[in-house]
Amino acid sequence: MQSAPVSVRNWLIVVAAMIFLMIVLGALTRLTESGLSMVEWRPVTGWLPPLSEPAWQAELQKYLSSPQGRLINRGFGVDDFKQIFWLEYLHRLWGRLIGVVFALPLAWFWLSGRLTPALKPRLLALLVLGGMQGALGWVMVASGLVDRPAVSHYRLAGHLALAIALYAYTVWLILQLGPQRDRHDDPATRRHSTILILWLFVVLIWGALMAGLRAGASHNTFPTMSGYWIPPGLFELSPWWVNLFENGTTIQFIHRWLAILLALAILLLAWRTPQTETVAAGAMALLQLCLGIATILTGVDIALATTHQAGAVVLLTLLVVVRHRTTPSRQSPVSVILRP
Repeated sequence: MQSAPVSVRNWLIVVAAMIFLMIVLGALTRLTESGLSMVEWRPVTGWLPPLSEPAWQAELQKYLSSPQGRLINRGFGVDDFKQIFWLEYLHRLWGRLIGVVFALPLAWFWLSGRLTPALKPRLLALLVLGGMQGALGWVMVASGLVDRPAVSHYRLAGHLALAIALYAYTVWLILQLGPQRDRHDDPATRRHSTILILWLFVVLIWGALMAGLRAGASHNTFPTMSGYWIPPGLFELSPWWVNLFENGTTIQFIHRWLAILLALAILLLAWRTPQTETVAAGAMALLQLCLGIATILTGVDIALATTHQAGAVVLLTLLVVVRHRTTPSRQSPVSVILRP
């Protein structure tokens, strides 16, 4: 497989790094309850913040008419409002910058004839999905502007899942367009890593559901949950399956055990196939588990919880590398996606 031109691969590396930072900013925005500070979605003109005192007062009044402003922060002044406004503003602005950093070089590479037909649909898919991610972000925020001061935890999970998928696919393209000398055929490790990647996605989704319901603060002990191995109230909602998605205790229970079993499965992979990338994944899995435990024990400390989400993305990156290196390089639509 031919290596991609350095400029194309470096461009995608920058995009992946920006998506990674966006995921971290999203965690901070959620944990600081800043996501509902901007009550309008103006994808074209909304990049400019308030520039005068009257403009700030007008923005504050819009916020105070929202559920969060009326029910939780009704005593906010401009200075208080700015503390939550700027983080959400930065989160949205960074999303716009990702779009620009992706779209403009894509147009240049396309028009300069450096992309073959096989790569174009993949990059167009990333562009479209990136736009959908921005729209989904607003749909999520809008769910918290109607009658309750909290976003839908289902939409939050969808928003995070799409961001993670965009990041993972970008990393995969980077690997596909780079040197292929370290790739080898290892079907068992390839299957194992594929299962682990899907498993990690499930853990991330249940983590988002837990965050959306603020369920992380409900049981702050480990390894038990408030002294119980099987806490009461796991199936207090009816029908029983609703508890899997809407009962904070059940969601935390599922997230805990899925994460523990995932860490053990990754350590098993590292022990069975002791290579640089698998050992790194095993070490990261242990660190990630420790970060999750620390987050619980501290009652969801903002810094720890943010690092925990970032750690999940790092772990995903390592597993994608494992999956790529155990797939033999062969002539395929992806292997000729760039012109020489």
